[in-house]
Amino acid sequence: MTEQREGSAGDRDSRFDDSRFEDRPTVSTRDADELTDRLGAWLRAQVPGAAITSCERPQTNGMSSETLLFDAEWPDGGGSFVARLAPSDDAYPVFPTYDIEAQARVMRLVGERTAVPVPTVRWYEPSPDALGAPFLVMDRVDGRVPPDVMPYTMGSFLTEASPAELAELEAESVGLLAGIHTIGAGDDLAFLDPGGSGTALRRHVDAERAYYRWVCEGLETPLLDRAFAWLEDHWPAAADAAEPVLSWGDARIGNVIYQGVRPAAVLDWEMASIGPREIDLGWMIFLHRFFQDIAEGAGMEGLPTLLAPESAAEIYARRSGHEPRDLEWFITYAAVRHGVIMIRVMSRHVHFQEVPPPDDPEDHITHRAALERLLDGTYWS
Repeated sequence: MTEQREGSAGDRDSRFDDSRFEDRPTVSTRDADELTDRLGAWLRAQVPGAAITSCERPQTNGMSSETLLFDAEWPDGGGSFVARLAPSDDAYPVFPTYDIEAQARVMRLVGERTAVPVPTVRWYEPSPDALGAPFLVMDRVDGRVPPDVMPYTMGSFLTEASPAELAELEAESVGLLAGIHTIGAGDDLAFLDPGGSGTALRRHVDAERAYYRWVCEGLETPLLDRAFAWLEDHWPAAADAAEPVLSWGDARIGNVIYQGVRPAAVLDWEMASIGPREIDLGWMIFLHRFFQDIAEGAGMEGLPTLLAPESAAEIYARRSGHEPRDLEWFITYAAVRHGVIMIRVMSRHVHFQEVPPPDDPEDHITHRAALERLLDGTYWS
């Protein structure tokens, strides 16, 4: 199993540069051996006689939270596990805060109330004393994850799958959203509410705008300013009025472990929130298009029929009984949100001298041309 976070970049235009995908970017400043030793000491305090027998960081996924994949054994048992903790402050974090406890609570909630497969959370450690930050440990699930580096659209078990297998994977992946969204935004999800006023969607967008201000402080980003204005001008009143549900947040196939083409575990809940169902559906559709554009920019076929808006909406309606509304708006919202994230991710590459600083900060929006075409209404033509 590998854990997963933001993907690498690309687009349909001549800005595409596949050299960005040759090396894994810096995601941690912690010493791996020291971290393993400290994790081992903590584990022995939980399970007397425990010892870590192997430990590694994921190489093709996992670009926000610190992730360790480790095997451990103790006198009467053992197993394979994943530890997740917030990155250190000097690692140029993608997000301003990391609520590891909230991630553990969401995973346990989904595991208890739905048939959606999630890894079992074994421990949550609230104290930063052991590893320098709160962390959780969950069971490691065997299977395959569509990789970010190189992008799964450029060669993976998905590009080798048959049309029937891809159709099954698509149906089961969209079906995950239908399952997650059976959890309504009641009082037990109050810990995911970003605060503010207005509807759940209004609070969600306001929180994204605050994140945008944090990421882009001191940078001129007129495209994103225009994008947020577009969202306001095209506000989806019908979807806005719907009852909010649990939103996975980073809802994409690259955050799913598959056994064959069927989901075995849903990963990465650090962007979980509450809001309309279409937030997740739009994100899943757009994030696939993001990777598909990378493949097309490199002159490759990719997976052009996977997660098309019409088919994804039809599957979701059939699985959930809810007809998606204003999907074009939510796909564009996903592109805007991802644009902000990519500015932060690419700024981190510059910080660690992995890429030179761009002449234009908006070149860090690695799907810039796609976002411009979404705002102009020409992307799907």
